[in-house]
Amino acid sequence: MQAQLRETATELAAVLWREHTVYRERGGGVVIRGDHVRRWISLAPTAGKDQALVRAGRILDGGTTAPARLEAVVDLTAGTAELAAVCRRLLAETAADAAPSTAGAARAGRAARPARARSRSKAVRPRRGRHTGVGSWVVLLCVGAVVALWAYSVYGGVY
Repeated sequence: MQAQLRETATELAAVLWREHTVYRERGGGVVIRGDHVRRWISLAPTAGKDQALVRAGRILDGGTTAPARLEAVVDLTAGTAELAAVCRRLLAETAADAAPSTAGAARAGRAARPARARSRSKAVRPRRGRHTGVGSWVVLLCVGAVVALWAYSVYGGVY
């Protein structure tokens, strides 16, 4: 099964991307990595004969891989063209999932700006200085009251 997966993955990689890397996973599967498109495809053996679990995911900044977003079970006896069609569909859905959605941001109650713009605007905003909050004033007043009660009890109200 391992040799069949490796052969199928090599053929599939040539169909999907011009630039690719094919390597073996720890679990016995094969990974096709397309760094230029920032996506990866994994073929892993399943319990069924001549079937493979195809997973698709993104490649993050720095070259690390994100967990698989989508997966499907395919028949390896089908041609490379059919397998490539399934992989392209998974890759397209992965790319659509990775695109920022304004609906999700609107539901969360945030402005529909990218995360970088939000964090940059907060970082540029100057701080006005430190202000003591209401909770801090309450703590200070309680400490002052305890010190005053201690002084009254020790000195008996006579100074």
